[in-house]
Amino acid sequence: MKKLLISTLTILSLGVVGLSGCARNDASATAKQASTKVVYDHQPQKKAKRLEKQNSATAAKLASDQQALDHKRAKLKQRTKAKPATQRTKSQPTLASRTYAGQQEITLRHNNPGGFTAKQLSKSHGAWQTYHALDRLNRVTGAAALLNQSLMPSAQREALTVDPTGWHNKRTHHGWLYNRSHLIGYQFTGQNNNPKNLMTGTRTLNNPLMLHNEMDIATYLHASAKHYVRYTVTPVFRGNELVARGVHMRAQSLGSNAIRFNVYIFNVEPGYTIDYATGYSHAS
Repeated sequence: MKKLLISTLTILSLGVVGLSGCARNDASATAKQASTKVVYDHQPQKKAKRLEKQNSATAAKLASDQQALDHKRAKLKQRTKAKPATQRTKSQPTLASRTYAGQQEITLRHNNPGGFTAKQLSKSHGAWQTYHALDRLNRVTGAAALLNQSLMPSAQREALTVDPTGWHNKRTHHGWLYNRSHLIGYQFTGQNNNPKNLMTGTRTLNNPLMLHNEMDIATYLHASAKHYVRYTVTPVFRGNELVARGVHMRAQSLGSNAIRFNVYIFNVEPGYTIDYATGYSHAS
């Protein structure tokens, strides 16, 4: 009996110890759970915000660049509208497309030379002359000057030897078909065998038509050393032809309208048909 009582007490003791151990284990687990912190990864959110900020900055810069581009376009459009018609590139093709219809010299824009700016009409730097570069076909492209007595030559003129493009000359019933025509006449600047100043021109283009306009200028310049004339002469070609269809002459005297003209002269010769592509010709 005594042994049975001792066994019973032993079993009860072990049960209490077991229950106490379970309680400690549960408490330990609860404490461990309470001490564990949940850590969230914020990197994707930060990256998204950074990209959003960068996209906003890029959009703002694009908008600013577009605004600046629109402003430049508006200014360019305004300048184009204000540009004189005589300076537009379309003026040359218009002249090149004209066809001779019996009148060799025609007046343009009521003889208003136009296109000269205040700076181009200034004599603050004195008289000057310039000859534009030959093009890829070796053709003359134009010449300009502010003419005055100070540019006029005093030396004896030498013989002409330069052959301009399309130079296939022949005898006619009144002399030669072609002349080596100066864009700016020798009497004004002394430029003679200058390839940039010579073109193949018919006899009637050179004399009397170009010459009579040049003589008006010469008479005005000889009248006074204080007289100046702004002057341009431009040969007008059609496509890749080697002989010009005509010449465009403009002149304006400074301080007065004593000299003021704007004319186009066809490069034709009565009684002859010219092949402008080559310079060869035959009697009509």
